[in-house]
Amino acid sequence: MSVPLLAFNDKGIYCQQADVYLDPWRPVTNAIITHGHSDHARWGHQNYITHHTNVSIIKHRLGDINVSGKDWNETFTINGVKFSFHPAGHIIGSAQIRVEYKGEVWVFTGDYKTEDDGISVPYEVVKCHSFITECTFGLPAFKWEPQADVMTEINNWWAENRAEGKTSILFGYSLGKAQRLLKNLDPSLGRIYTHGAIENMTEIVRPLIQLPPTIRITPETKKEDLLGNIVIAPPSAHGSTWIRRMTPFVTGSASGWMAFRGARRRRAVDKGFVLSDHCDWTGLLESIKATGAERVICTHGYSDIFSKYLRELGYDARTAHTQYDGETNDEDS
Repeated sequence: MSVPLLAFNDKGIYCQQADVYLDPWRPVTNAIITHGHSDHARWGHQNYITHHTNVSIIKHRLGDINVSGKDWNETFTINGVKFSFHPAGHIIGSAQIRVEYKGEVWVFTGDYKTEDDGISVPYEVVKCHSFITECTFGLPAFKWEPQADVMTEINNWWAENRAEGKTSILFGYSLGKAQRLLKNLDPSLGRIYTHGAIENMTEIVRPLIQLPPTIRITPETKKEDLLGNIVIAPPSAHGSTWIRRMTPFVTGSASGWMAFRGARRRRAVDKGFVLSDHCDWTGLLESIKATGAERVICTHGYSDIFSKYLRELGYDARTAHTQYDGETNDEDS
């Protein structure tokens, strides 16, 4: 095929045969969206197609848009090109996009992880000829501990802070990470309070997953109410006047970047927990091998290093840049 089935241009990942874009970063007519994070689901497209779980999430974030939802593994055809969504395991509703035309199969992962987090539909291996993979944590230094171990560490931290009469403030992105934390916190330790941005998104996804009760923090909330309890807040709240009125408190951050020495210090938090919504090094390599793909295109993250390593393993691997390159240290980590 002279023209690749999927190609990168200044608007996004383009399928010329279908005249449709995957996770475009500039306004286009037809967009197929992997998940609700703002670097993948952007405002301004005329038509959106996504997994049906994402419809309410994307509408909450983008407003009154023209969006249709599909089921897992449901094939829809555009000008002879077959598309389908398959679980990516990244966050609630996150999908890989399978694209097939005249027997050639490509898979675009969006963002993904292989560990079952209990709230996302677990990652599904999709066989293909060409695989477009993120490389957010594409270095051997990144190796995740099991979620159960990390959550035990977080709950123990909360219990210790409670014993000292302090409020625990834990930072996590409002979509995905926050609900993952909520799902695995131990409510027997105390009450769970939330920042407004966290509570707004949690209200949207509550019909989709079972979560413990939470209490929205309002101007009427007293700091005495928070003592010994835990607050889930977005990283953007750190250092704000909103948080300063909660003293005495202890801060923590749940992110894959906490695996790096110095990350906790740069983010000025008291405790770092290594909990990522992306694959680690081993997860990336095992996923790629399982697809059977010969061609691998590496996007945002440590893409140059990772693609070089894949070439050493015998893959036809290269790097493609996206507009969300450089956002790998953002809140969805």
